[in-house]
Amino acid sequence: MDEAFHIRSFIGTFDEDWYDDGFHRNTTLEIEVILEGRGLFEWPERPVSVEAGHVIVIPPGIPHRFAAVSKIRFGVFHLSGIPPAVLEVIDRLARGYGEPRLYAMSRIDLDRFEKLFREWLRVLASSPRHRDRHYAVWAEMLMLYLDEHCQSDRRAMTVTKAADFIREHLRENVRIADLAELSGMSVAGFRRTFEKMYRVSPKQYQQQCRMQEAKWLLSATDKDLNEIAAQVGFARIHSFSQWFKTIEGVSPSLWRKRQKRMHGH
Repeated sequence: MDEAFHIRSFIGTFDEDWYDDGFHRNTTLEIEVILEGRGLFEWPERPVSVEAGHVIVIPPGIPHRFAAVSKIRFGVFHLSGIPPAVLEVIDRLARGYGEPRLYAMSRIDLDRFEKLFREWLRVLASSPRHRDRHYAVWAEMLMLYLDEHCQSDRRAMTVTKAADFIREHLRENVRIADLAELSGMSVAGFRRTFEKMYRVSPKQYQQQCRMQEAKWLLSATDKDLNEIAAQVGFARIHSFSQWFKTIEGVSPSLWRKRQKRMHGH
């Protein structure tokens, strides 16, 4: 008889003086997502510095240990008896199970993952009626999220940081040359890697982020249009309104009114 699906998940929080006392092996597949802080992950072949956004996939039977460098939080999975649909995704992350695999997510993707993970922990604590089905669906969704948003290539890891920089500096007209330099790449290499990862150019990505932020500010706050325009990088409200209408087909003030009507405000 096949082994029943078992999954154990939790958030582990440790101070900067914490460390594993020696190497240990698991009988389960272990996935560690660094939610906050910095640490050191080590298996007999080599030590690796890890930080928030890093994801470590550790096959069963691999000797390994962790140590904290600063206060650190982990989102942890231990899985065994994995259903085929979930295993198909994990196989892509584990890539042969010969050794641990290190990936990285952008800060934005990590924030979204943590929200999903915390909801998953609530599901675990609620003892749903169709337990096995719930667990399998949630496990597949979480693994698909990691597979979609994790990067293993070092160049790609630096590009995720550049994407975070774009999102955090919406007021500024960030230059591609500056982002390429930040990533340690040529302009052509940076643009090519960015477009491969995000399916849009860095400029288009910035415009998408500006629109997302503008819509959130219009729908969730009472800030006036001048303030919103400045917050997403427009010095003049006329330019902001024209840009918004070109993309959405309506002015930002009309879009806001429609949102309020739609949500009963």
